[in-house]
Amino acid sequence: MYFVDFAVTSIVIPVPLQPYLGELFDLGPLYYIYMACFAMFCPQSINMLAGINGIEVSQCIVVAVLIAINDCLYLLTPYPHPATDSHLFSLYFLLPWIGVSLALLCHNWYPARVFVGDTYCYFSGMIFAVVGILGHFSKTIFLLLLPQLFNFLYSTPQIFGLVPCPRHRLPRFNARTGLLEPSMTTWEEHCQPHRLVDPTLRLLGRLKLLKVVTDEKGRIAETSNFTLLNLWLVWRGPLREDRLALEITVLQALAGLIGLFGRHKLALLIFKEDNLGQTHR
Repeated sequence: MYFVDFAVTSIVIPVPLQPYLGELFDLGPLYYIYMACFAMFCPQSINMLAGINGIEVSQCIVVAVLIAINDCLYLLTPYPHPATDSHLFSLYFLLPWIGVSLALLCHNWYPARVFVGDTYCYFSGMIFAVVGILGHFSKTIFLLLLPQLFNFLYSTPQIFGLVPCPRHRLPRFNARTGLLEPSMTTWEEHCQPHRLVDPTLRLLGRLKLLKVVTDEKGRIAETSNFTLLNLWLVWRGPLREDRLALEITVLQALAGLIGLFGRHKLALLIFKEDNLGQTHR
């Protein structure tokens, strides 16, 4: 579909590098590999930042609204923008989905009466992938998914087996206090961290990027699971479920707004022209 409609597999080289590499560089078939990875990352990244009431739907609504704002910034230019059709297509896709998701959030917010599961995460992430690929603004999507990107990178020690990875890494509910706490991975006496992993975990603990519990012999007994939700609880302490979801949603919005600002106000540092028609000096 992408090949038939666009068949554009070139990327724009940043202005400082153009004297050496030229203005455009054709990736050819590698561009389709990139798009395949992008299409896999979007659904999985939404699904990885999940596990508490409301967080899946709220993060997706924030991302979708930010994409819609990005579309409007192109559609409201003082001249007919060449990407008008692409951003109209994006809005046609997103606006009905935002309306349905807002209705769903009313039932999915804490205490939830409806649970979304993997289906909503994958469907929503694929919507972002579709509008980003067919609209030719996949890099902008990455700027709006900064918390998801950080969550993925932060999770890599467990994803690649350097640290034991339980099936579910969602925060732990403390029935006595009614609050969520970081969930922990247990290190058995016969299964201690690798000699290179052990000091890294201790360093992360000292930097407050991980909760590390040691036993009476000084060996690592438990470490918090590597997810953004657990890390936020390490920083903030125990929180009620709706409070945690709200703070992560606000973080999503702030990170996305910073991404949009960088895309539209700092674009001339990289490209010759921005969406308002201003040119690089």
